[in-house]
Amino acid sequence: MMNKILSCDWGTTSFRLRLIDVDTAKVLHEIKSFDGVNAIHDKWLATKKNESVRLNFYRNFIQSQIEKLNVDVSDVTIIISGMASSTIGMKELTYAKLPFKLSVVNLNIEKFEADNFCKNDILLVSGLQTGVDVMRGEETLLLGCDIKNDVLVIFPGTHSKHVVVKNKTVIDFKTYMTGEFFNLLSTQSLLAKSVSTNNEAHEDAFIKGVKDGAANNVLNAAFHVRTNQLFQQFSSAENYHYLSGLLIGNELSELLKSNQRNIVLICADNLLNQYTSALNIINQNQFNIQIVNADDALIKAHIYLYSHYRKTTL
Repeated sequence: MMNKILSCDWGTTSFRLRLIDVDTAKVLHEIKSFDGVNAIHDKWLATKKNESVRLNFYRNFIQSQIEKLNVDVSDVTIIISGMASSTIGMKELTYAKLPFKLSVVNLNIEKFEADNFCKNDILLVSGLQTGVDVMRGEETLLLGCDIKNDVLVIFPGTHSKHVVVKNKTVIDFKTYMTGEFFNLLSTQSLLAKSVSTNNEAHEDAFIKGVKDGAANNVLNAAFHVRTNQLFQQFSSAENYHYLSGLLIGNELSELLKSNQRNIVLICADNLLNQYTSALNIINQNQFNIQIVNADDALIKAHIYLYSHYRKTTL
């Protein structure tokens, strides 16, 4: 019989569930939606039920998603990482603290036995914290990267993470609200009228944005999006990419203050080109960049977690 797990990546705004062949890491079935933890939390609040039954409300939602796979997953364990262990998730779990040795045994994980609310066992994974910062989800991806050298790991996204790893141990990390700032500035600020969403490759505008963002105060440089249009230097379509480059360049500018040249970039395809280009622009191709696909890292990490769980429970 095929050895399988259900791998669930449950973020703030998205939900993804995959049936995985443990021996080959192959995705057998998959569903994804915008039913992120935030949306489910809103639905939970609307019920006005007692807090004591919140966990079962979330587990019942998970069961409904499993049924959409339309395959037999009897006795298949579900591994959930991401925001499901947060204050708005199915149950809040305490963070593991730094320094964090990259091993599944050091994660804070809680098991929920199968019952009528969810017919599969659940392993819920918590996150990491520093004294001033937190992450949920990225710690699991780190386990799937098999990091062997001292590196800076970058997770691009709405809230980008820069994670310092030495001797296979996370010693520090910082969060950059790059993606969220981009969304706010491009849709809700004065700059919104100077940009237009597009998928064109305005490379020159992006490069200038990266350089300006890396070299200047971003609160000042951001106003150039407005003056770019006023002075007819960039079209609104070009400005969209200029603003993107500006914020990414500013995020990455801190790398110039360190001696770290070994970068592991963990991201999906939609941000890969922007971040690899920006890294090479700000440091003239001097970074040693290793690219890791986020989906592959997650699946590998969940398989590691399941294998450890099996060994400790059999």
